[in-house]
Amino acid sequence: MNNEAKLTKYVKAAGCAAKLGPGDLTEAIGGLNCRHEKVLVGMDESDDASVYYLDEERALVQTVDIITPVVDDPFVYGQIAAANSLSDVFAMGGEVATAMNIVGFDGCHQPRSVLKEILAGGQSKVNECGGVIIGGHTIEAPEMTYGMSVTGFVHPLKIYRNNTPRVGDVLILTKPLGMGVLTTSIKADMLENSVVEKVASILATLNHKASRIMQKYDVSACTDITGFGLLGHAYEMSFHRVSIGFWVNKIPILEEARAMADMGIIPAGAYNNKSYVSAYVEAKVPHKDEILLYDAQTSGGLLIAVSQNDAPKLLQELLDEGLSYSAIIAEVFEKEDKPLFYM
Repeated sequence: MNNEAKLTKYVKAAGCAAKLGPGDLTEAIGGLNCRHEKVLVGMDESDDASVYYLDEERALVQTVDIITPVVDDPFVYGQIAAANSLSDVFAMGGEVATAMNIVGFDGCHQPRSVLKEILAGGQSKVNECGGVIIGGHTIEAPEMTYGMSVTGFVHPLKIYRNNTPRVGDVLILTKPLGMGVLTTSIKADMLENSVVEKVASILATLNHKASRIMQKYDVSACTDITGFGLLGHAYEMSFHRVSIGFWVNKIPILEEARAMADMGIIPAGAYNNKSYVSAYVEAKVPHKDEILLYDAQTSGGLLIAVSQNDAPKLLQELLDEGLSYSAIIAEVFEKEDKPLFYM
């Protein structure tokens, strides 16, 4: 077995560490208080990143994330982990300035060359969006983890929150669903190399371009789809102020993910998300892909609330710039009985 193959093999053998579910996380951080006159966005409203006021033109955007290996190639794993960590800055409408590596590395079973490749992959993505890596921290750990603490800048009056969509807006999703199912399938050696490469390419794609494009249009809110799945993050977006109706047949879902889900390859995170969020979803007509709407994503796309007038123009520019999975998938309505429903 070569060094690359050991990455996901070892995660599978050790048991991949799952993220806390939305209910668990809410309970864990519920007692923390980050209120301060310069904190523009803190932990109190479950936003994607924190924002700290500096002056009339600048505010700091800060976030942190780590993941276990989702592919065998260490360089590509580094790229994916970096794209995942950087994404929250882009969701807020910010630009990345600096990043610091956070590494848990199994030096007993992995050569240092693997760590070098992981860090090089991460650096390639930070460089791609104009940022710079300025340091980090590494520990010996029985389970490999990699991610980044990221700092960016945003104008204090041009912050995109995840919970401020307007009634009448539509939602655009920029990446397909199914990554949780497919990365689980990769760890189980159930996908052909061509599919693995396709998945890795999507996961390693930065949301930087999508973020820059959306800033040209009448956008009211934005979030990125990660561990809580599409419906979990959409529930956060509704914020008990509005309801969101989904055209479920328009949601981009990879066919390979459908095939794996039909075989029962569904990660625990999807069931955890469904257990918490399904009480807030009105599914008048059961949908065959419903579990994939709860699938916990790694490095998922942006979910952008935009005016109906600007939506076609925004969508077309996303497609023209190579973000080929982008689609209009939902509309924002006045508050109804349930925050989320299918149309």
